[in-house]
Amino acid sequence: MEGLWYTELQEPGVAISLETKTRLHAEQTDFQYLEVLDTKAYGRVLVLDGAIQTTVNDEFVYHEMITLVALNTHPNPENVLVVGGGDGGAIREIVKHPKVKKATLVEIDPAVINASKKYLPEISAGLNDPKAEVRIEDGIKHIADSKGKYDIIIVDSTDPVGPAVGLFEKTFYQGIFDALKDDGIFVAQTESPYLTAHLIKGVYKDVHSVFPITKLYLAYIPSYPGGMWSFTLGSKKYDPEAVDLKSIPETKTRYYTPQIHKAAFVLPVFVQELLKEALK
Repeated sequence: MEGLWYTELQEPGVAISLETKTRLHAEQTDFQYLEVLDTKAYGRVLVLDGAIQTTVNDEFVYHEMITLVALNTHPNPENVLVVGGGDGGAIREIVKHPKVKKATLVEIDPAVINASKKYLPEISAGLNDPKAEVRIEDGIKHIADSKGKYDIIIVDSTDPVGPAVGLFEKTFYQGIFDALKDDGIFVAQTESPYLTAHLIKGVYKDVHSVFPITKLYLAYIPSYPGGMWSFTLGSKKYDPEAVDLKSIPETKTRYYTPQIHKAAFVLPVFVQELLKEALK
């Protein structure tokens, strides 16, 4: 497969191509088509239904930012849930946090976990941590059955297609609110401000209608559509912009810092305008 190019059709009129060394794995699971590629630019890459999910070369940005902003906003994040995220990268970052006692992963597709353990060990290593519990379940049902249980819930989903569609609906965000403790925090990845502005506006409006504090923040992930990526945070009590930077513990990060925690909420004008439009 050396010299062949893999092309992801990201949005109408937009594609990204990666030169591959080899295809390490391919299978049709019960839920999606799963591939693991070895590429020249990004190393090993997990692909689901033709969309890049994570790469060994730039995954640290996404996994640190989807987890550590909430973990370092909550004063005592003992019990944390990740919905999706079968590659294990979010769990890897969560179990490093000194105050976390338990990190639960709920993934609907066991094939994602199995492939990640075999081909992406540097990402999936946290799944073997004593703090981690892996459950093969429907995340929406798990949320509905977990009233007032979690300090933090992170939705590490694929794009809003296939099995992930229900993870981008208002009723799901209300379920998350109910599954959190009285001072809980929720974070979801919410795609590209450049290419999926409509999705960001819809999610922000829905989360804002459920949570007293709603914030959007950004990170920069080269392999994701548009490069600029958004995360939407809903909090019952704690403002992520009011964090005492001196209280943030060191967890051996490669992207996230206390300063980036603050800077991530400083939004370009066009993103600010998206959020204003969402609330009209």
